[in-house]
Amino acid sequence: MPRAFSELTFTPAVRTHQERMGSAKTYSKFLESGPRQGHQIGPVEEAFIHARDGFYQATVSETGWPYVQFRGGPVGFLKVLDPRTIGYADLSGNKQYISRGNLDGNDRVALILMDYANQRRLKILGRMTFSEGVEAATNLYIDGSETEAERAAIIKVEALDWNCPRHITPRFTEAELRPHLNTLGKQLADLQTENQRLQRELAEFKASGA
Repeated sequence: MPRAFSELTFTPAVRTHQERMGSAKTYSKFLESGPRQGHQIGPVEEAFIHARDGFYQATVSETGWPYVQFRGGPVGFLKVLDPRTIGYADLSGNKQYISRGNLDGNDRVALILMDYANQRRLKILGRMTFSEGVEAATNLYIDGSETEAERAAIIKVEALDWNCPRHITPRFTEAELRPHLNTLGKQLADLQTENQRLQRELAEFKASGA
């Protein structure tokens, strides 16, 4: 866990529980030593982000309630713009605008990006701004998106952290399974062809009276 992420998340209340549960000493190094890191996107993070077709995004309402929604789209719709910035085209949806309204009052966002197949998880904390209109989102829009963009959503990364893979149940999308299914399909077709050939040869053998 990088220091930048722990500085934002290890609040006094969190530290109190770490002390009570015996993990404070282990985690203290992330607050007290080493360079302040974990707020820039490196090559590994960039590749991971660009490979995602969705993520979970949390905002906080004016009433103090957290709101989490799933953002999905074609692979690569969440783009790395520079080592401290990511963004996506905010598409037209059900017109509730809960996240959009929440961010007017509090620009903080928390993202969780999941790779279920390989049991990997990246957490990102940042601050979001918007540029309204279809034209503003032109450079972020991905062909194949289900609806048109309403705005560009830009996130300045404050911290990020690779989370422990424990308890991530492996799941696979159709795209992830397709190469394996294609291989199995070809093997099945080859077996069916071979079976038909053997049946013909058996029938010919019986017909010959041998």
